[in-house]
Amino acid sequence: MKRIGFLSFGHWGNVEGSRTRTARDALLQGIDLAVAAEELGIDGAYFRVHHFARQQASPFPLLAAIAARTSRIEMGTGVIDMRYENPLYMAEEASATDLISGGRLQLGVSRGSPEPARDGAAVFGHVPADGESPADMARRHTALFRHAITGAGVAESDPRYGGGPGRLPVQPNSPDLARRIWWGAGSRATAVWTAEQGMNLMSSTLLTEDTGVPFDELQEEQISMFRSAWAAAGHEHTPRVSVSRSVLPIVDDEDRRYFGLSALREKRDQVGIIDGLVARFGKSYVGEPEAIAEELAADAAVQAADTLLLTVPNQLGVDFNAKLLGNIARHIAPAIGWQPKWPAAVPAAVPAAVPAALPAAGAPGAEASRG
Repeated sequence: MKRIGFLSFGHWGNVEGSRTRTARDALLQGIDLAVAAEELGIDGAYFRVHHFARQQASPFPLLAAIAARTSRIEMGTGVIDMRYENPLYMAEEASATDLISGGRLQLGVSRGSPEPARDGAAVFGHVPADGESPADMARRHTALFRHAITGAGVAESDPRYGGGPGRLPVQPNSPDLARRIWWGAGSRATAVWTAEQGMNLMSSTLLTEDTGVPFDELQEEQISMFRSAWAAAGHEHTPRVSVSRSVLPIVDDEDRRYFGLSALREKRDQVGIIDGLVARFGKSYVGEPEAIAEELAADAAVQAADTLLLTVPNQLGVDFNAKLLGNIARHIAPAIGWQPKWPAAVPAAVPAAVPAALPAAGAPGAEASRG
């Protein structure tokens, strides 16, 4: 394991116990948590992207603000639903954000996950072409976006306004960003396609297939197939692979109040139906830090990946989540081969004041990032 980061679903709601009651709370706390994570030596700050929901939506203002407040931590998404995106406008936003960050942007993109809107992309003005599925449209948008961020020409020059012959690129552009695009893959076949396209692999929090083997073994097989396909494609650079896990160490009464029952309830994989497809969900890692460290060290996919994204219960606030990340950095991450890459200030766990009980929406959950 080379890197760990947090993955926030960005929920907010004016409900009992929530410390993110408004969208402004969620955004500002996302920035503050990224700053705190960098101080702990954590490698990445990643955010879910959802439309028509009380969660993070358009990610670039948040990512740019994090870039301006930090100097070392990566910032990224997990994932942007490319059905919704204007590829060229996104290329401008992403390139500008990457330039502000000094090349620290890591963008996860994909077909997206189930959503509240019946056909939200169409409301945004994006409708599949004749004979094209929504997934096809997402891949088409991705291809144009990736082409544009390399600085390739995309618009015919108009000589009346000083342009020479040829095609104009979007400005600004950040050509190196092209190697830092990830595809959120929910199946083994999609992982192979991702490798063929030359994108990094962001393995989903669930897989839309079930072969009967444990989730981590199925995910490790997906990673192995991705790397084999990458080698066969002959790409010149080394790809990155991430997996996500819900890791909730219990070290004090506050943790026990929130997650004590989860430690008994969520210790096994789950199998369910997503959009008519059989899906396998990974288990949560909840309990004493030493026990979690042993379990993660035995997780085949965690060992196969180079980046572990830790889903955080963002509605519990910055202080709680900084404490959670600090406990993982101190007690758990070294067992899976991680060490901070810069001097870290990992404090001893200090119990915080316990707020009123928070509903289940504040806790991490499994969502599909379908390719």
